Amino acid sequence: MAMETSSLFASKSTALVLIDLQNSNVARTLVPHAANDVVGRSLELADALRQAGGTIVFVRVLVNELVPCEADTPLPRPPAPLPPSASEFASEVQRQIQEGDVLIAKRQWGAFQGTALDQILRRRSIRTVVFAGIATNFGVESSARAAMDLGYDLVFAEDAMSSVSEEMHRFGVQVLFPKIGRVRSTRELLASCKL
Repeated sequence: MAMETSSLFASKSTALVLIDLQNSNVARTLVPHAANDVVGRSLELADALRQAGGTIVFVRVLVNELVPCEADTPLPRPPAPLPPSASEFASEVQRQIQEGDVLIAKRQWGAFQGTALDQILRRRSIRTVVFAGIATNFGVESSARAAMDLGYDLVFAEDAMSSVSEEMHRFGVQVLFPKIGRVRSTRELLASCKL
């Protein structure tokens, strides 16, 4: 049975998975929520869930190790490798990482493929995954689809994620995510931990 929003933070079986809050993404112009707002709200959620005994997962992509794919409109690639700092967590994120948090490095959009994330969550008896991060329709969506296939209950913090276009963000939070989980605001999720 799916967990009600009101009890999300009351359970140690919940993980917050923060996608790609790293220098290369935080430097982008994002819509409809600015990168600084996404980071701030994500860290608020992390503090609340950590205090309630939940699991916090910080995911980053190793941008210079992304495998290019043949596509009609591939994402643009820089002419030279990005500096290593591009793959590092943004400084405000790095300062909030605590002992016991999970750190995942990936080489593709999704956080599950080719990483130990599923095994780590299962060993911690996680049943519900709350997603936030950058970008809604790339890393978050790819990770969420995999999590759904693996049988997790999903929650999406709508205003703690953003994308490169409002249309892409809105499709995720209004069309796709409600079909595979529950979409809530940061305020709703934070209020649920005060019950």
